Amino acid sequence: MGQQPVVATISKGGYLQGNVSGRLPSVGDQEPPGHEKVVLKKKITLLRGVSIIIGTVIGSGIFISPKGILQNTGSVGMSLVFWSACGVLSLFGALSYAELGTSIKKSGGHYTYILEVFGPLLAFVRVWVELLVIRPGATAVISLAFGRYILEPFFIQCEIPELAIKLVTAVGITVVMVLNSTSVSWSARIQIFLTFCKLTAILIIIVPGVIQLIKGQTHHFKDAFSGRDTNLMGLPLAFYYGMYAYAGWFYLNFITEEVDNPEKTIPLAICISMAIITVGYVLTNVAYFTTISAEELLQSSAVAVTFSERLLGKFSLAVPIFVALSCFGSMNGGVFAVSRLFYVASREGHLPEILSMIHVHKHTPLPAVIVLHPLTMIMLFSGDLYSLLNFLSFARWLFMGLAVAGLIYLRYKRPDMHRPFKVPLFIPALFSFTCLFMVVLSLYSDPFSTGVGFLITLTGVPAYYLFIVWDKKPKWFRRLSDRITRTLQIILEVVPEDSKEL
Repeated sequence: MGQQPVVATISKGGYLQGNVSGRLPSVGDQEPPGHEKVVLKKKITLLRGVSIIIGTVIGSGIFISPKGILQNTGSVGMSLVFWSACGVLSLFGALSYAELGTSIKKSGGHYTYILEVFGPLLAFVRVWVELLVIRPGATAVISLAFGRYILEPFFIQCEIPELAIKLVTAVGITVVMVLNSTSVSWSARIQIFLTFCKLTAILIIIVPGVIQLIKGQTHHFKDAFSGRDTNLMGLPLAFYYGMYAYAGWFYLNFITEEVDNPEKTIPLAICISMAIITVGYVLTNVAYFTTISAEELLQSSAVAVTFSERLLGKFSLAVPIFVALSCFGSMNGGVFAVSRLFYVASREGHLPEILSMIHVHKHTPLPAVIVLHPLTMIMLFSGDLYSLLNFLSFARWLFMGLAVAGLIYLRYKRPDMHRPFKVPLFIPALFSFTCLFMVVLSLYSDPFSTGVGFLITLTGVPAYYLFIVWDKKPKWFRRLSDRITRTLQIILEVVPEDSKEL
C-alpha cells in the first residue's frame, strides 16, 4: 500500500491509533470530484436541541421512585425544597455549560472541557470510566425500566419473569443502537415525538393533581416540614437522587459541532428545557402528595402507577406505556449524545482510531455508537448494576464540578477568549463548590462505596500511561492494530472525518 509504518505516539493518540488514510483501503488515491465530504452535519435545530435535553433528562425516576429524596430529607416540605434546589442547581450547571459550549465549539462535553483546562490525563480518566462502566451501566439501568414497564400491561395479575424483562430490554437496546447508526435525522425526529410523550405523561399526573388541590385535598401538606429529623449524612444521597433525576442537561454539549448556530441554540435550548423540567418535576411531586401520603410514597415501588390507579381508573393502564416510552427516549438521547463523546475522544487519540470514523453514506459515527452495544449487554446480564452505579456516581459529579471550575480558570487565564454567552461568576462557583462539597461529604457518609468508585476511577491512570504515553510498543502490536482498523473500516464502511469541514 506504500504507507509508512504505524507508530503510536501521544500526538497521534494511543493504542489502536495508526497511520490510516482518510478513505477505505479499496478506494483509489483521489476522491472523485463532486463526491460529498464525509462529515457530521449540523442537523440539530432549537426544537431538536430542546427535545434531546428534555427527552434525556426525563427518564423513569420521576414516575417510578421519587422516594429517594423523601427518604433522605425526612419530610414532604423538605423533599419539595430539594426538588426545587436541585432544579436550580442543575440550571446553574447548564448555564455554565452553555458558556463553555459557545466558547469552546467542540463536541465532547465534560471530556473536551477537562482536556482544554486540565490536560490529557484527567480527560482520559474521565472517558475511560465513562466507556467501560458508567455509560453501559446507566444505559442498562434505564433500559431495564423500559423492559419492565413495556411488559406491565401484559402481566397485570402476576409477576413479570426476569428473563422476559431482560430479553425485551436487549431488543430495545438493539433498536436504539440501529436507529442511531442509521440516521441522525430520524434519531432526532423520534426524540421529538418521545419528548411530547414524556410531557403528556407528566401532564396526565399534574392535571388531576391540580384538580385535587382545587377540591381542597391539602391534608398531606399540613405540617409539611414535620417528620423524621433530617440527617446531615443523608443529604449527599438526597442530592445524588435529585441531581440524577435532572441528569442529562449536559448532553447537548456532547454534540456541539452538529448544532445549527450553536451560539444562540445551545443557551436557548438549555434555558427552555430546564425551565420546563424543573416546573414539571416540582408540580408532579406536588400532585403525588395530593393523593398519596409520605408513608405510602415510601412504600410504593412505582409511585406514578399507584397515583394513577387511585385517580384515573382504567386509564391507569396507559401510564406504564408512557413510562416505557419515556425510558426509550432517555435511551435514545443518551446513546445519541455519548457516542459523540467517544468519537471526540478517539479523534484526540484517547480511544481506538476506528471510533472517530464516520459511515460513508449515512454520515453517522457508526463505530462510536455500536461500541456501546456489547458493553451494555454485558452489564445487562451481569451482577448488581445499582451498586456499581452508586460506586461511580461520585466520579460523575467530581468531573462535572472540575469542568465547571475550569470555566472560572479560563476567565482569568484567557480573558480575551471569545464568549458569545457569559454567566455571572457566582453561578459556576456555586455549582462547582456544591458538586465538590457533596463528593467530599460522600467520602465521609459512605466511605466504602465512594472508596470503591475512587479505586475503579484510578485504574484509568495506569491505562493512560500504558496505552497513550508508552510509544515503544512492539512492531507486531502496531501492525496488528493497523490491520484491525483497516479490516473494520472495510466491514463497517467508515472513513475518518474530513476535518477541514469542521
